Amino acid sequence: QVQVVESGGGLVQAGGSLRLSCAASGSIFGINSMGWYRQAPGKQRELVATITSGGSTNYADSMKGRFTISRDNAKNTVVYLQMNSLKPEDTAVYYCNANVVSASHYYGMDYWGKGTLVTVSS
Repeated sequence: QVQVVESGGGLVQAGGSLRLSCAASGSIFGINSMGWYRQAPGKQRELVATITSGGSTNYADSMKGRFTISRDNAKNTVVYLQMNSLKPEDTAVYYCNANVVSASHYYGMDYWGKGTLVTVSS
């Protein structure tokens, strides 16, 4: 069993910053990648950023230069999303995804957290 838990959401004014955290735990042999996705009201879930086990990162175009995904140096099961210059349109529920290798899923399986709400006021 694998659990993914996000934290760090909240209310921030436009132009401000927030840092989200995500931790995966449970029966984990390894992690192929972790990432952040978001879903705004009335919209589909979209990619924010991902990071692979090798440290390669990928960002949605609208987040490049404002958001930074990183991994805890000591724990490769923990990732962060530093969000700067926040805009009202960044308001969404932010979900963490972990592609986890386990005894029952040798090539990896996606696990999702329940999400953390980020609200950016104008």
